[in-house]
Amino acid sequence: MGMTMTQKILAAHAGLQEVRAGQLIECRIDLALGNDITAPLAINEFERMGAEKVFDRDRIALVPDHFVPNKDIASAAQAKQMRNFAHKHCITHYFELGRMGIEHALLPEQGLVAPGDLIIGADSHTCTYGALGAFSTGVGSTDLAAAMATGKAWFKVPPAIRFELTGKPGPYVSGKDIILHIIGMIGVDGARYASMEFTGEGIAELTMEDRLCMANMAIEAGAKNGIFPADTLATQYALERAHRPGTAYAADEDAEYLETHVIDLAKVPPTVSFPHLPDNTRTIREAEALRITIDQAVIGSCTNGRIEDMRAAAAILKGRKVHENVRLIVIPATQKIWQQCVHEGLMDIFVDAGAAVSTPPCGPCLGGHMGILAEGERAVATTNRNFVGRMGHTKSEVYLASPVVAAASAVAGIICGPEYLSKEGAAK
Repeated sequence: MGMTMTQKILAAHAGLQEVRAGQLIECRIDLALGNDITAPLAINEFERMGAEKVFDRDRIALVPDHFVPNKDIASAAQAKQMRNFAHKHCITHYFELGRMGIEHALLPEQGLVAPGDLIIGADSHTCTYGALGAFSTGVGSTDLAAAMATGKAWFKVPPAIRFELTGKPGPYVSGKDIILHIIGMIGVDGARYASMEFTGEGIAELTMEDRLCMANMAIEAGAKNGIFPADTLATQYALERAHRPGTAYAADEDAEYLETHVIDLAKVPPTVSFPHLPDNTRTIREAEALRITIDQAVIGSCTNGRIEDMRAAAAILKGRKVHENVRLIVIPATQKIWQQCVHEGLMDIFVDAGAAVSTPPCGPCLGGHMGILAEGERAVATTNRNFVGRMGHTKSEVYLASPVVAAASAVAGIICGPEYLSKEGAAK
């Protein structure tokens, strides 16, 4: 029996000819990631185990991105602990405030990811890097501590579910709509501890931003990881940033899958996830019919804060104004993206529309700061989770959507798509 993409990467890093689903293996890692919430816990364990030095200062990335600029004394202490550890061990890839970004947008941008890599991070959305044909997954802080000391980690080889993508996405349909559609179809535990492996001719119709978004949200279906083939686009992306092509792994023809889903991208509509789980999805037409008023819109996060997302939102907002009852928060995911927004004139569009533009932190996505919801408030957001209390009060609501839907909703004051603006006469 052949192996899947994920199984081949794990086998290579375990020094084995082959691995099978359910097998326990020890693998060398290419990169270990921590942030200002999870790294301090890992540092405590690292020191408690008596480790004196990290396994490789070039293969650890530490990114303060959740509570920065520090929102209070406790978050300042956490950032300081990580900063001191990075300086003590001369960590090459420590990204201080002003040079940082949201970790899962920053690492690919900085060339720290290439096809065939094995990456772990003490953050569940580490699965983002599967967009480049890497195996990447979230781990606990204790696992991160052990990896920083030894350069190795234990894994249970996951089984796989294949998603064969065909066709071409329609107007205003992005990777966010596709992954929400898939999660709505299989459920939040539909891929529990499995590898979500995306294949098919439809992949060629997806941008790198689409793929990064989709891999990012694999965890929202309970998956161990999400992974795309390292095709020409992904390899070129890596060459331009990491300056190495990596190793492209393709699944064997006789690889075993738990199940296969064929997704015709042409039939995927703009999709919104209603509270309080990502699989509670509706089409944009169904959402519009309900005329759900919103108090806040958020465009950003590790899911949808890249330059393509900024451009898509700006195209909707140009010449329009944010509804008087809505607060629009725009968060470019890295300093480079923020700067690119300035150079392309996107910042003027956002500000002229009445949006508040932030420096690049996770911000309100996890209910951290810079956009917390009060009791009874609703937000439409391009973030990845809408659990009870995710963005603030337990009696607030979060609706997940793409950048174009979030931008259109901010203008209309209700959850809607761009076509609704023209239909309802929300003129420029």
